[in-house]
Amino acid sequence: MSRKANPYDNAFMESFFSTLKIECVHRCQFSSREEGQAEVFEYVETFYNRVRIHSALGYKNPVNFENQLN
Repeated sequence: MSRKANPYDNAFMESFFSTLKIECVHRCQFSSREEGQAEVFEYVETFYNRVRIHSALGYKNPVNFENQLN
C-alpha cells in the first residue's frame, strides 16, 4: 500500500480482490475458515488462472496466451 502516484501502486491487487469477492466469496456461505480457504484456492487455481479471460492478455485466458507465445 502506498500513497497516490507512488510506483508501488496497488490498483492491480485491488482489482483482483474485488473480482475475487464478486465472483467467489459473496456467492458462498462457508462453514469454516478452512473451507473458505480451500474454495478461494480452487477458484484462483482452476478458474481465474486457467479459464477466465483477462483484458490485459488481449481477452484470452492465461493458458491460451502462454501457448500462443510458445
